[in-house]
Amino acid sequence: MLGIKRLGLLAALVLVGVAPAAAAQAAAQPSTQDTQYLQAVHQVNLFEITAGDLAQQKGQNQGVKDLGAMFKADHTQLDQTVQQTASQLGVELPNEPSADQQAVIDQLNNASGAEFDRLWVTSELAGHVQAIQATQTEISQGSEPSVVQLAQTALPTLQAHYDELVQLANELGIPVPQTSASGTPSPGGTGTESPAPGGTGTESPAPGTGTESPAPGGGTTETPAPGVS
Repeated sequence: MLGIKRLGLLAALVLVGVAPAAAAQAAAQPSTQDTQYLQAVHQVNLFEITAGDLAQQKGQNQGVKDLGAMFKADHTQLDQTVQQTASQLGVELPNEPSADQQAVIDQLNNASGAEFDRLWVTSELAGHVQAIQATQTEISQGSEPSVVQLAQTALPTLQAHYDELVQLANELGIPVPQTSASGTPSPGGTGTESPAPGGTGTESPAPGTGTESPAPGGGTTETPAPGVS
């Protein structure tokens, strides 16, 4: 009887030890916000690497070629951290850009000369606005420290890219997205909705505002924004 009681006590101790461990494991799971941001920024990186290659190959303007090379290098480096963080958290990442991003890549593949340059700059402006919005959201609403840190690291790079794009757009006479009162970029243009992160088709409000985020361009050509997912 004493042996049975001891076994029962050992079993109880084991169960007591397992319960906190299971609870800790459950608590360690990243939130939906953190998971979606990792997936979104990974797709942004996939798009930017491809678009950067196209800019170097097909760009007519040297500024387009130079920014394409810079964007590819920066987003390749950023994606290394994204993949490492996702692996540590057990988050599965998509293996290709979103449908909206792929649609832009297809349009870029079919364009050439000045038309390519204009389309590339326009889509990059809209894409970086959405990437900045998603990153700001992660910083304010994310709960996993490693993912929030990643977003804090990515934000200055995304904003620097946007500033470079604005300067190039001005040089090429391409309409530039408007800027909110806080100085944060918010898209302007056609007045149509741009795809939310993940290409869900929901509205994507501009940072610091409650307004919809229009599709890229500002002109007559309809160009799907390379939104993050």
